[in-house]
Amino acid sequence: MDRAALLALPRLCALWAALLALFPCGAHGSWMWLGIASFGVPEKLGCANLPLNSRQKELCKRKPYLLPSIREGARLGIQECRSQFRHERWNCEVAAAAGPALGAAPLFGYELSSGTKETAFIYAVMAAGLVHSVTRSCSAGNMTECSCDTTLQSGGSTSEGWHWGGCSDDVQYGMWFSRKFLDLPIRNTTAKDSRVLSAVNLHNNEAGRQAVAKLMSVDCRCHGVSGSCAVKTCWKTMSSFEKIGHLLKDKYENSIQVSDKIKRKMRRKDKDQRKIPIRKEDLLYVNKSPNYCVEDKKLGIPGTQGRECNRTSEGADGCNLLCCGRGYNTHVLRHVERCECKFVWCCYVRCRRCESMTDVHTCK
Repeated sequence: MDRAALLALPRLCALWAALLALFPCGAHGSWMWLGIASFGVPEKLGCANLPLNSRQKELCKRKPYLLPSIREGARLGIQECRSQFRHERWNCEVAAAAGPALGAAPLFGYELSSGTKETAFIYAVMAAGLVHSVTRSCSAGNMTECSCDTTLQSGGSTSEGWHWGGCSDDVQYGMWFSRKFLDLPIRNTTAKDSRVLSAVNLHNNEAGRQAVAKLMSVDCRCHGVSGSCAVKTCWKTMSSFEKIGHLLKDKYENSIQVSDKIKRKMRRKDKDQRKIPIRKEDLLYVNKSPNYCVEDKKLGIPGTQGRECNRTSEGADGCNLLCCGRGYNTHVLRHVERCECKFVWCCYVRCRRCESMTDVHTCK
């Protein structure tokens, strides 16, 4: 380990201690890895000094070349969560990990163990992010034990004029690694509530992975004389992570509340709907969401006071919904910038000074 990494260790230990305080009910066991997203080069610290549980550290030691992909998976998931919920009352910024002094990225705090719809989305999007980043790394040729999907290197439809070729994304390897890295066996939990939450979290992990697989698409390239498409070479590719995020947000909006008691399998909370099967791509939750309108320091909920809203919108970002009926304040912002710039011979640029006024609305 280099000198800079050694000097950083005391600071890192303080960061991990602060992070541990944010994750009750053992949630930190699997999800401390999110802290990797705040490091530019985690592989320089070595597996032993990273925020991983013992099982993840062992996997890291066997596959250290996957560390950049793990970091990218965490970054993808966090970024997409913030993007999808940026206009909502819960905007995926529940708690700051260890304060700005340590430069820690905001993490999820209470939401990781609350068993709510928000918890369901977090588990799904983070598992999906890991699948996406690892699969991308395989296709880019950055690892020796995986590359393109070899099952599609031959075959196709001769009659329709196309065949498999190119580099198809090996999403199955990405899904395998995501399961290996994130999924803790339910038998490791003891309390009844923990078993239920563990089962739900495992289900939502898999729902995130299924979203990546479901949105796989086929891209083709034409071959022929003078640009004709007499023959096509086709390959499978993952969708953009933004598209996967939109699918998971839709699953979040239609998530299913399940009973807090497990018999042979999980059941819907609503007795009238128990005959409707639960699909593996559905998002599940146990507990109803708290009130995100007002600040709750105990749970790390900041409330919506001071959030910028859209006065004319009827959606989630509208002042009526985002401000929870409390009303809003209007501020006028004055913008001054250079405009209508022209090149004058020779040799300078002449610009006008333009001024504009913008109304900004914030929740009371």
